[in-house]
Amino acid sequence: MNRELIQVSPEMNALIGAGSLDPSSFPDQAVAFSFQVADPSATVAFHGAADAEALQSVEAPLLLIVARSACLRIFGSLPDEGVFHAPPAIRAIAGAILQCSLPEPARTTLRLAKSIELLCETFQLFAEDALISTTRDAQLSYSDCQRIRAARRLVETRWNEKLTLESIAAACGLNRSKLARGFRDLFDNSVAGLLSEQRLSAAQQMLLATELPISSIGYRCGYGTNAAFTRAFSRRYGVAPSGYRAASLAA
Repeated sequence: MNRELIQVSPEMNALIGAGSLDPSSFPDQAVAFSFQVADPSATVAFHGAADAEALQSVEAPLLLIVARSACLRIFGSLPDEGVFHAPPAIRAIAGAILQCSLPEPARTTLRLAKSIELLCETFQLFAEDALISTTRDAQLSYSDCQRIRAARRLVETRWNEKLTLESIAAACGLNRSKLARGFRDLFDNSVAGLLSEQRLSAAQQMLLATELPISSIGYRCGYGTNAAFTRAFSRRYGVAPSGYRAASLAA
């Protein structure tokens, strides 16, 4: 038994349900998106080389098969291959396709329109870097990943405040250990490492672009004492802040 075919256009088909894949439903040089919308493991996956043989083992109940040329023409690029947590917007659209109970021909019409919407929404999320890979840490849920991303945004925007791992975790609704482990898994960096990068990068720019006293720069960049600022800056740039500013003025 073949999966149900919804021909969206000559360049795109939706395949619904379980069963074998009909090779004739694949446009030439196709790519595919597969959608698994059942909680708690809802995912969207991108397959860069799509044909019936390659996708036969994919158990997701919804596949969008699209000509590569159409994706490039409409969206300008293709995402990297991988499996990603499916956010609520993706689950809602895919669920509407799979669970549609309208009689024909309204059923096919809705599924056709929703398939186009689903493709557009998926590309938009890829463009916004809003999809989180499931391969980074299988123990993290989609909501955990969203909270860890919120923690990163907090560090990137409030780096000059008195931030601690505990305060960041509390602000984002995570416990300390999950934030620390998940942050490193998602971003290949620690919370403290990113915080230090943000602060020292800002301090470097202030040393070059302002005449503020070095102690004031350290304080503005979140360091409680001048000694702590000097130690951190020297470790990062190999020279004390005063020496860095003097060298830039002499250049």
